[in-house]
Amino acid sequence: MDRRDFLKMSSMTALLATGGWTGLSKVFAQSPLQLKKERSNGSNSSDSMEHRKLGELGVSAIGLGCLPMVGYYGGKYDKREMISLIRRAYEKGVTFFDTAEVYGPYTSEEWVGEALAPFRNKVKIGTKFGFGVEEKQPAALNSRPDHIRRAVEGSLRRLRTDYIDLLYQHRVDPNVPMEEVAGTVKDLMQEGKVLHWGLSEASARSIRRAHAVCPVSAMQSEYAIWWREPETKIFPTLEELGIGFVPYCPLGRAFLTGVIDENSRFKQGDRRWNLPQFTPEALKHNMPLVALVRKWAERKGITPAQFALVWMLSRKAWIAPIPGTTNPAHLDDFLGAATVRLTPYEMEEFDKEYAAIDLMGHRADPFTESQIDK
Repeated sequence: MDRRDFLKMSSMTALLATGGWTGLSKVFAQSPLQLKKERSNGSNSSDSMEHRKLGELGVSAIGLGCLPMVGYYGGKYDKREMISLIRRAYEKGVTFFDTAEVYGPYTSEEWVGEALAPFRNKVKIGTKFGFGVEEKQPAALNSRPDHIRRAVEGSLRRLRTDYIDLLYQHRVDPNVPMEEVAGTVKDLMQEGKVLHWGLSEASARSIRRAHAVCPVSAMQSEYAIWWREPETKIFPTLEELGIGFVPYCPLGRAFLTGVIDENSRFKQGDRRWNLPQFTPEALKHNMPLVALVRKWAERKGITPAQFALVWMLSRKAWIAPIPGTTNPAHLDDFLGAATVRLTPYEMEEFDKEYAAIDLMGHRADPFTESQIDK
């Protein structure tokens, strides 16, 4: 199926059928005022953030990805400033924070744990196992049961908590049956160390195998306006099984915000330096998409970053993206997407314009792609 045929199927059929299959009708029926949710006991002062369900796990509609803070896109950041940023997000209504043992490694979990300690019972923390961090092989997949247990104990210690709200398998390990992984996590849940579990970059087949042993609450994958593969590969399975979706890089690694142009260049140390979407040729070729996002953002009276999230939040009621940042101003900007939504007609109209744009470049380098479950 080529890209235009895919878009015809996903926008014309799925978006127009705004009933039970899409899960959009409830969201579209709400005005910004209606989207303001009554906060649960002990919640923070912000009342403008919508809350959503990932399976049975309730989270803020927009979470915070805490990977960039450890220099994923280059640079070094002050611990105190990053802790302040995490707490700023909480004060503005974010209750969902994403990290992993391999981020740093360990640094991200340590900072998240310290930042959220004062209000631990009012937030949801997602972290991940699946790489051989404990074995000094952070680039190698490892989901053996003994490794999972060691990873969880380390995460609990660094996060300053006795339970993990959402534990993901970071990548599917082809050397360990999914049933073994799910069984180990199920045991950890029975012990009270894990409350919910999920998968990251898993195929529909792996999701079903995992869910059959221990119900999966959430699936995490890269997803953005310019990378929509999950819509055809896993969305039908997630909808059928009642599993939530947590997109990472929802702002296209800043490309969709408009701060990157065709003259931007990236050096080694910045995650984008070897990604096909960020080659000079691809950046120049893909600029029409930036212009389209900017046009629609102006139409809605919001910023491009906000539009990128609004587009995503409007597609499914069970999507909760986790944009990341190291900048308080950028945080404030994208959280402005909390109460704006597109109508079904606007979604269809945008997709028609999007389908006319030819995009260049894959999302991942060959090594990263080799570790993604197909």
